[in-house]
Formats: sequence, structure tokens, C-alpha cells
Amino acid sequence: MIALTLTQFADAIGGELRLTGADTAETTVSGTVDTDSRVIGAGDIFVAKPGEVTDGHLFVAVAAQAGAALAIVERPVDAPVSQIVVPDVVDALATLARFVVSQVRSLGRLRVIGITGSNGKTTTKNMLARILEAEGETVAPRASLNNEVGAPLTMLRVTDDTAFLVSEFGASGPGEIARLAGLVEPDVSVVLMVGMAHAGGFGGIEATFAAKSELVHATRPGGVAVLNIDDGRVASMATIATARDISVRSFGRSGTADVRADDVEVSASGTRCVVTIDGRSLPLRLQVLGEHHVMNALAAIAAATALGVSFSDSVARVETLEIAERWRMEPLGSERVRIINDAYNASPDSMAAALRTLAQLTGPGERTVAVLGAMSELGEYSEEEHDRVGLLAVRLRIQRIVIVGADARRMFLEAISQGSWDGEAVFFPDADAAYDYLMGELRDGDRVLVKSSNAAGLRFLGDRLGESFS
Repeated sequence: MIALTLTQFADAIGGELRLTGADTAETTVSGTVDTDSRVIGAGDIFVAKPGEVTDGHLFVAVAAQAGAALAIVERPVDAPVSQIVVPDVVDALATLARFVVSQVRSLGRLRVIGITGSNGKTTTKNMLARILEAEGETVAPRASLNNEVGAPLTMLRVTDDTAFLVSEFGASGPGEIARLAGLVEPDVSVVLMVGMAHAGGFGGIEATFAAKSELVHATRPGGVAVLNIDDGRVASMATIATARDISVRSFGRSGTADVRADDVEVSASGTRCVVTIDGRSLPLRLQVLGEHHVMNALAAIAAATALGVSFSDSVARVETLEIAERWRMEPLGSERVRIINDAYNASPDSMAAALRTLAQLTGPGERTVAVLGAMSELGEYSEEEHDRVGLLAVRLRIQRIVIVGADARRMFLEAISQGSWDGEAVFFPDADAAYDYLMGELRDGDRVLVKSSNAAGLRFLGDRLGESFS
């Protein structure tokens, strides 16, 4: 983070400064800001966030012992560290992020990129960061820090030397993206797709569209909106952009896209295609698994070239990314039994994409095995969408369909009703039972997909299988 005196810190967030020890109002702090006392080190700033399970105020002393230079609290704590008392630490975190980013922006170098969409945010963020980091200091979220706490924490990692801030904006309800993106007013905004992820929180697909379009509304006039032309709802956001004096750069498989992919070929070693911009074409070979990642790569290349990075450099750098992210289409196991661990998150769209990838990657003499868990946050659409996944698995002729957990049982019942009644589909109440079955069932030549939402916990089952067959 940029260096601030304790007085500047308190003024920025409108808090009451309480000094400790040798600290004065002019003492400067510039460490990392975090809500986790376990990662606090010397000179860092600890934010004592109350939580559902515990309260960060209980760990202020621990943070102080680790060397914290400052704590942001909602009530004074008896601990040997200077503190700034505010009414709400989460609000203070957002206010501080806005202030810090504006200070760095005033130096004239920082460019801010915002990314949202029902699927693909983290992969696109990683691809774009890989392209930009060779151009200058780049700050991007670690893992999927994209909520009301994670997004500001990422913003607060900028320094006076930062050239690019890549912010990932997730949301489970209306107004969240507007609030977070409004902190930084992106120069370039990327909207990937409008799908059923978190539809329960938004209240349906049209409400999801409205929420995702909040990022375009938050983009600063004169900026660029990078939009998926293959998604009708996303493409229609061009109207919003034009009305706000924001230029539009489209990407997709459509022949009218500004950044287009053709001749897509999928294999177990990655995905090949030809990317075209303004009549110039280059081959692209992605190491990350899955045809759906072509769209993420196009979005990253479209954003990077809008920021002035050359087309050839953008393609060459995105090719170096080996995996999308931990637990996202992560290849494990061995040539004998390949495991694709994609169980960090799941929505109807990403579940379908992962199943199609499994079918595409499996060659003659190899067997497809899908280990599937529940999709979270679908609300009233949950039963219908789980049914659709079971049906798709059957239609793709997945040879072993292993459903895990009571919340996913609808997939199993639908697979059975659609024709998987001869042992192709099986159900287990938990991951341990599924692991025991798979250890006796899997054989050389099997290609195994493990896919579920984070809450289902199947990512750890994927890790166990990967280790067992490595």
C-alpha cells in the first residue's frame, strides 16, 4: 500500500485515532492491509472485521504481537498497537480503497480494469494479469477475492509504481457490483457472460443482467467496455456504453467480433485456435483445459490491446498460463488416470462447459467419468438446473456418472430417468464414500472430471484422487 501518516489514515476513513507507545500522528505506515491476523507481519494493517463465526477484535492482540503497525476497529481493544475506531470496518475498508486508488491515479500512470460475468472471471483475470505484468507493476486479486472485503483488499495493494489494477467483481445480489466498481471507476470494463450463477440471489436472469451491467455504468467516460458479442444480453450493454461516452470492443466466435476466434481444436494438452483482430490473425495455443477458456482468452486479449499492449505480445503471454487457477480445470493424476479438478465453483453454464470438455478430451479406448456435486445459490431454479445437468451428462454419453451429496441427488435421479439405469449413474451421500467407490472403479484410460460448487467440498476429493493416481 502507499505510505500514509496515521493522521492521513484516520482522516481518509473518518475514524478516531488512538495512539499507542512511541507512535505519533505523523508516524507513517505502508504495510499490507488484511482481515486475517494469521498473515499479518511487521508494519501491516489489521482490519478487525466481525464475522459470522468469530470476531476480528479478538485477534487484535495477536496481530500486534505479529508486528502490526495499525488496527482498524469498531471498538477500542486493549492491545499494544495504535488503532483507528470507525463505525463499520467494512465500510472503512471500502472508503480507504477509494482514497488510495484515487491518490495513485493522480500520479497519472495507473489504469484500472474491472471484470465481471457469471463465469470465467478468475481465469480471465489471471490471463489479463499475465499479459500486463510484463508492461508494468500489476496488481490483481489472489484467488477469487472479489466481494465487499476481497475487492477492496486487492485495491489496497497498489503502490505509487503500480501501472495496472485488475479488479474482479463478483456479486450475489443487486447493487454490489455498482458499489465495488464505483470505488475505482474502471478505465476498461470486461463483461464475460450473463448466466444462472447466483440467480437465486439476483432473482432471475434479467435481474442478473441488470447487476452485471452495473460495471458498464461504473466505467469512466472515455473508457472502454469489452463485451461478449456471442451473449445477447452482454452485447446489448453496448447501448449503455455508448450513452456514457464509452467505446465498445467486442469479442467472441461471431464473425462480427472485434476480437474473434476461429478453427478451435480441443485436446488433452490444451486448446488451439486462430485469433483475429482488425484483419490480422495469429495462432493461439492455450495450455489451460477446456474450449470455454477460448472466450476468456479473447476477453483478456481484447482488454490488453485496448490498453495498448501489442496483439502479438498479448497472445504470446497468455499462452504461458499453465492452469486457470487452483481447483479450476486443474489437471492431476497421470497418463493412466487423468483427473480434472474443477470443483472450486459451479453454475449451470460452467457445469455444462466442463462436461463437454470431458467428452471432447476423451479418446478411443478411454472412459469418461464425471464426479458431480451440487451447484449453490440457484434459489428457486435449483431443482430445474440440477435436472438439466443430469440430462446433459446422459446426452453426452458420460460412461460413469458419480453424484455426491444430498443437494445434488436430483442429478442422479434425472440421469436414471433418462436412461442411465444400468449402473452408469451412482449416488453417494458424501465424498468419502465416493472416494472408496472410485478407488475400486477407476482403471487405466479413465478421464475423470470432478465438478461442484465450493460449498460441496469436492475439490478435496479431486485432490485425493489426483494424489492416488499420480
